Amino acid sequence: MSKEEFIEELKKLNINITDKMLEELDIYKNFLQEYNKHTNLTAITDDEDIYLKHFYDSLTIVKAIDLNKMDNLLDVGSGAGFPGMVLKIIFPHLKVTLLDSNNKKTKFLTELKSKLNLDVDVVNERVEDYAKNNLNKFSLVTSRAVANLRVLAEISLPLVKKDGYFIPLKGNIDPELDEAKSTISLMISKIEDIVSFNLYKDEGIRNIIRIKKEAETKLEMLRPYNKILRKPLAKKS
Repeated sequence: MSKEEFIEELKKLNINITDKMLEELDIYKNFLQEYNKHTNLTAITDDEDIYLKHFYDSLTIVKAIDLNKMDNLLDVGSGAGFPGMVLKIIFPHLKVTLLDSNNKKTKFLTELKSKLNLDVDVVNERVEDYAKNNLNKFSLVTSRAVANLRVLAEISLPLVKKDGYFIPLKGNIDPELDEAKSTISLMISKIEDIVSFNLYKDEGIRNIIRIKKEAETKLEMLRPYNKILRKPLAKKS
């Protein structure tokens, strides 16, 4: 995807990108490519692939939610900043927190936010530990291709405030969806919509899952990560 194609496809998403935003994305791209030479952040380093599979792919979340109505956002397992850093650039009103347990990646994000002069919180912590002190905090929590949907739902939904949304960006979800539905229900949340589409020029299937949280999470509902992995949530008899 060329920069020109990127701009045109964003118009179809009702995103009118400014010259300042384009300049910030170029700084982002160039810094990512340079940093990746000594620290492995991503296998996607070609200019056109970065525009398509990192920048555009991150912004497709607007197919499922109006970000203009959100006030704060947490990106779980942010990696090199996708989608959270891209969303901050295009929707600067958002108060964005980028969460990742990998120190090399949060070091990159910290340097990037300084280079872009963006007000972004970068947190180097495991999500299940971060949740203990940040329950029911965010109007939107998102994550891109981080883990199995069932696991991802249980570790991410506690961070969403009541009536807020958890919106994971996934590829093929068929093997994961049925098991995840039970966990989502037990977390007192519901799937409102699944937006499915092929990425630009048939570069792969995408599923954006809009999950609404219907009640606050209590601290005693949190389980250790190893238990989450081994044993799906089950109704108490």
